[in-house]
Amino acid sequence: MKKLIFSLFLIPAAFTAQKTVSRDAEIANYVSQVSADSLKSHINKLVSFGTRHTMSSTTDAKKGIGAARNWVLSKFRNYAKNADGRMEVFLQNQTIQPDGKRINQPTDLGNAIAVLRGTDPNDKRIFMIGGHLDSRVSDVMNAKDFAPGANDDGSGVGAVIESARILSQSKFPATIVFVAFSGEEQGLLGAKMLAEKAKNENWQLEALLNNDMIGNNLTSETNLINANQLRVFSEGLPQFDLDKKAQGIRNLGLENDGEARQLARYIKEIGERYVDNLEVKLIYRNDRFLRGGDHTSFVNQGFSAVRLTEFNENYDHQHQDIRKENGKQFGDLPEFMDFEYFKKNVGVNVSVLANLAKSPSKPENVKMDVKELTNFTTIHWEKPKNGEVAGYYVLMRETDSSTWQKKFFTKENSMKLPYSKDNYFFAVQAVNSSGNESLIVIPSVK
Repeated sequence: MKKLIFSLFLIPAAFTAQKTVSRDAEIANYVSQVSADSLKSHINKLVSFGTRHTMSSTTDAKKGIGAARNWVLSKFRNYAKNADGRMEVFLQNQTIQPDGKRINQPTDLGNAIAVLRGTDPNDKRIFMIGGHLDSRVSDVMNAKDFAPGANDDGSGVGAVIESARILSQSKFPATIVFVAFSGEEQGLLGAKMLAEKAKNENWQLEALLNNDMIGNNLTSETNLINANQLRVFSEGLPQFDLDKKAQGIRNLGLENDGEARQLARYIKEIGERYVDNLEVKLIYRNDRFLRGGDHTSFVNQGFSAVRLTEFNENYDHQHQDIRKENGKQFGDLPEFMDFEYFKKNVGVNVSVLANLAKSPSKPENVKMDVKELTNFTTIHWEKPKNGEVAGYYVLMRETDSSTWQKKFFTKENSMKLPYSKDNYFFAVQAVNSSGNESLIVIPSVK
């Protein structure tokens, strides 16, 4: 078992020996079940539908996005047999009209969804994994030609399906949602439809892991190979209600500590804990330069959402007609994917979803004392609403550090640290007896 030296153990008035953070055996077992052969099978099946363009056929039994989404639903229904009646599978769909942009005909827009209900009826937390089912060629309006979409975004949907296959066996207190979005290439339409549903129905959606292109290791033009890093894009300042939050963010210096950015740090810690030979790189923007993805629709509704994507993009195999020019093959075909790299990236998703859904909920009313000028920092909090709690971690990092550097453990509901709040950021998370940490809470002031 891999053990990480990650934190200092705190008892009243004294710092003692280092404490190890270990892999949870259950989660490690789930990660070990991610199969490159299974992922390759998912990709080949998705490619077999010819095109998965959003405006392709929804009635043909073998070709088009309708056949593809029915196949995804059938996979979900098969996995639901493992879940003792806790997995609900459905198609969220609506007919959308031409919009004068990227929809030129009435279109049946549909998201294939599986909801794995948590075992605790009082725990309303939801954690989501998504990827987009639709594919395209060079002309974004071309709904007829062969558009295999192996990596973009067969890889994201493959990650969703594989995660559902494995985690359908689990019995976590919180809920996990698996979704294959449609309409991404036509303007994030399916994600917008689901984000609005989540907002209107008051879902307690605490994290969305949007996977979009996670199976390629080679960059076009520069021919750089990277199968050991995965990028996670996260917004810094919260897009939702920023006008109401900006003054508080500025006063506390939290420009780099929005909920999406905290989720990205969580993904890095947990993903690297369970997946060997992989570094999760935090990219400090919501998405690639001047571009967007399905997570953005959730960010715009105030949810914490990030994008996971390969380190190198290959534009020869993205948004391209299938063709050869001067002996060079263009197009998003399976032979240009690295399935061992893909496997590692899916492992990150499985480990993060499992750790989140198994963890307690976040500590409540986390406050930092600021009544006196002092070089100590004192933080208080209350017990989480849900979950078994073995203790708490107080996290600390220097202001110029991108990740949390120390984790101090306590069983109490407060901690006094000999570190100045001028020089460090602090946060608190709950942890259970199997070592599963909640999401992170930045203290407010009292």
